[in-house]
Amino acid sequence: MVLRSHAPTPDACCSCSTRVSNERRVTQPSIAHRERCSVDVAGTRHRLSFSHHSIVSPSGFPARPRSQRRGMSAVPAVSSDIVRFQRQPEAPNDTASSSTPVSTDKVGVLLLNLGGPDSLEDVQPFLYNLFADPEIIRLPKPVKFLQPFLAQAISMSRAPKSSEGYKAIGGGSPLRKITEDQAVALEKVLRSKGHDANVYVGMRYWHPYTEEALEQIKRDGVGRLVILPLYPQFSISTSGSSLRLLEQLFKEDSKLQKLKHTVIPSWYQRKGYVNAMVDLMVAELQKFPNKQGVEIFFSAHGVPKSYVEEAGDPYKEEMEECVNLIMTEFKQRGYSNHHTLAYQSRVGPAEWLKPYTDDSIRHLGQSGVKSMLAVPISFVSEHIETLEEIDMEYRELAEESGIKQWGRVPALNTNQAFIDDLAEAVLEALPYVGQLVGPGDALVPMGELETLLEAYDRERRALPSPVVMWEWGWTKSAETWNGRLAMVAIFVILLLEVTTGQSILKNVLDIE
Repeated sequence: MVLRSHAPTPDACCSCSTRVSNERRVTQPSIAHRERCSVDVAGTRHRLSFSHHSIVSPSGFPARPRSQRRGMSAVPAVSSDIVRFQRQPEAPNDTASSSTPVSTDKVGVLLLNLGGPDSLEDVQPFLYNLFADPEIIRLPKPVKFLQPFLAQAISMSRAPKSSEGYKAIGGGSPLRKITEDQAVALEKVLRSKGHDANVYVGMRYWHPYTEEALEQIKRDGVGRLVILPLYPQFSISTSGSSLRLLEQLFKEDSKLQKLKHTVIPSWYQRKGYVNAMVDLMVAELQKFPNKQGVEIFFSAHGVPKSYVEEAGDPYKEEMEECVNLIMTEFKQRGYSNHHTLAYQSRVGPAEWLKPYTDDSIRHLGQSGVKSMLAVPISFVSEHIETLEEIDMEYRELAEESGIKQWGRVPALNTNQAFIDDLAEAVLEALPYVGQLVGPGDALVPMGELETLLEAYDRERRALPSPVVMWEWGWTKSAETWNGRLAMVAIFVILLLEVTTGQSILKNVLDIE
């Protein structure tokens, strides 16, 4: 069975098009470490410390609501695009009456992805969900209450340009359909191998939300769950964000706390994945008249440099190793093309991983490269970053830079070799469900949610923001934010004056 969203679609119910709660309960962190051990990861290159029993209630998790969340009911908010939630008394035996009894043999697979707007009308609400996530924008504690206002302002300002991009690729993101197709294909392969497994789709910022998937998992009585982010390489900003949300959801739900599970955090090193990528590269390379003269151009989604240097994000190292594995297989098939790895989609003035894709394309063009084959290395599904950013923006830039012949390797989507390898990864993980750590040679070890996140953020420090949102001192950033906060403050005061009928601003100015 594949989960389809049971919540009203944005087209059917505009009041549910954005689901963000700003009243989410957050508890203070408390940690109890016992039975500490260390695990070798990828040979002897890394040693990570784990805790068998760690109880952590982290602060700063994304404050996005869940329409299916038990004990919560929708309350209209200021905007029709936002729904707030308030707790209602729980009915006796609510959990037992709404789901099938848990079967320890019932297998579930949860595919995690970012999500994307289904239509142009969904673009602004989708962006709101994105920027309302404290993992994306981190404000100083005294002004955290302003995050929903800032998310609304940023999403409104960015929506027109983003809508143009989605309009150019057909009026919405194809990510949901492709991911659901991948789930159907994966479920079919697993069942053909004798496993009556259900595959579910959980998106981070749009339908079907991760919360909706978990509700369906409970209703189906799944007893063993394999969590599989559809990101080949692990990053704090992608897989990490989804896993943090899952960790909190598990802690808040007594039934989920009993669900045995394991996470496959990254799988870039798998032979089946590498071979599937090389198969696609070789097929596209045949379209060039001079195959050996083609530059193989790997374009990966970028992350802030601070994530790697300050927070220990393994993304850059895993990406470089992934490219090396692919090129090794590529050369074993008789090709000796030169290759480049660059990073795309940077946002804001902060320094991101380099080299940047646009700078690299210009440099290669100036160096005399005339043929280029773009390989979207961190994407397994077509979406706006492949269909619009690479196919349109970067292709146009390549032509302007003197590159005459251009090609692009398609995303894996439902490539059979890729789906077969995902199925093998799931089957290999099943014996380790509920255990501390499973096997593997990736930089991030397989394991349960709490153990995995403990390894990379044991002290629960605030992660650096992807965008430089605040700098102390007399800086351009500080001036910009001072102006923004002043405008927000004035807006709030004027709103209070309109609603209360009192001249709050005059009273403030009259205070001596």
